[in-house]
Amino acid sequence: MPPLSPRMTMSKTHLPTTALETLCTRMNQADVFSQVELDSDRGRLSCQARGPESEATYRVEWTPEGWVISLVTPDRWLSESIEAELVHTGDSIEELLEEELIDLGCDPDVVRVEHFRSDDMLYTFRTPMAQASEIDDVCTWLLAYEATFRVLGDMTAEDED
Repeated sequence: MPPLSPRMTMSKTHLPTTALETLCTRMNQADVFSQVELDSDRGRLSCQARGPESEATYRVEWTPEGWVISLVTPDRWLSESIEAELVHTGDSIEELLEEELIDLGCDPDVVRVEHFRSDDMLYTFRTPMAQASEIDDVCTWLLAYEATFRVLGDMTAEDED
């Protein structure tokens, strides 16, 4: 199979490994995460958030329905601090994400963010990216997700005295 170009459309049933490799390379180059790991066997890229004291990981996964992006943490307090920030400001997470996407040159049709505790006990913010059919789109969504959550709750490091 030829290398995946940034404009190559991906099949809903098969993800070329090169797509995840390209995404991994671009996220390392973006330099917004403390660590970027590729898990080809799971069809997942995991990016450790830079800043929070608690573990927080952005994930991009390939599913039969298409790309899914999420922020996961085992820390209930971190999840609740994000929710509290949204309640306090009156902002909608979908609107904040949509604004970041637009700032990055993407005009999304629908932005939906699910929030739940997963079966593996992780507090999860999850967004299906049905309209992301090219690797450029996936990169944009991941960077927008990071920019959206970075400023919420306890996602930034505390200033040292």
